[in-house]
Amino acid sequence: MTLSEREIEKYGKRLVTPSNDGVWKAGCRHKDGMTLSLPAITDRIIHGDIFAAAPLLPENFVDLLFIDPPYNLTKNFGGKIFKKTDAGSYEKWFDSWLSQLIKILKPNASIYICSDWQSTPSVYNAAKKYFHIQNRVTWQREKGRGAARNWKNVSEDILFCTVSKDYKFYPERVRLKKKVIAPYRDEAGKPKDWRDEDGEKFRLTAPSNLWTDISVPFWSMPENTDHPAQKPEKLLAKIIMASSDMGNFVFDPFLGSGTTAAVAKKLGRRFSGIERDLHYCCLAEKRLEMAGRGSSIQGMKDGVFLERNAK
Repeated sequence: MTLSEREIEKYGKRLVTPSNDGVWKAGCRHKDGMTLSLPAITDRIIHGDIFAAAPLLPENFVDLLFIDPPYNLTKNFGGKIFKKTDAGSYEKWFDSWLSQLIKILKPNASIYICSDWQSTPSVYNAAKKYFHIQNRVTWQREKGRGAARNWKNVSEDILFCTVSKDYKFYPERVRLKKKVIAPYRDEAGKPKDWRDEDGEKFRLTAPSNLWTDISVPFWSMPENTDHPAQKPEKLLAKIIMASSDMGNFVFDPFLGSGTTAAVAKKLGRRFSGIERDLHYCCLAEKRLEMAGRGSSIQGMKDGVFLERNAK
């Protein structure tokens, strides 16, 4: 997916943005200062820096918070370089903005935080100060460069956290349609925990914390953009369906090219997010426009998730 100059101008007008004097166009003034009202940000993208925007967000409106921050790696995000630092400094940076997002969460909200194996310890230390950490999901990226003196790195982590012990989780919504290798039958000769569909034998399995069915967006997929760390729509669909209901509010403070917003829209959720790069904001708006024309998600059919490379 690409953008023309005309599209950047078109989609840029849809963003919630600060004016030249630093006052947010979508904000409203209260006696305690400037805030961003909930109606102003609902189903819209906030173009700005997280440190400037987070303090202005309303309180207790988010059901599901998805966080995909820069990992502790040196990486170029649209010309803005995030530099690798020591683990302690990364944890301090992480905490500096995470602490400002606590107020936006509902008491039964769920939080999913992405990281890689080097960043996970710092993320865990910061997250445990505010949340109940329920699990760690590891997903296989499939791609990755080989190394002569190390194992090929093809996995990333997602910490599943909650504000309290009262939270939503629906495993029956995110079952995986898995091919049956050994199709056992009961004494009556009937399939045991599997089905036959057009000659294909499969079972719907309960979701685990190891995801091997995710494909990183490649060039021929409609969702693919030039963002260097884009998450797959299928990954977000699993999280949103498992941990929220229709009409719930999903928020992403590092929105990037808009995967979270696009999937939330396709699945009937309210959404918003923060992104500082104008180009990525406009890509997100274009994806939202496309999501309005169709709700299909690659790797998911009729509410069931398929194995990677399945027909």
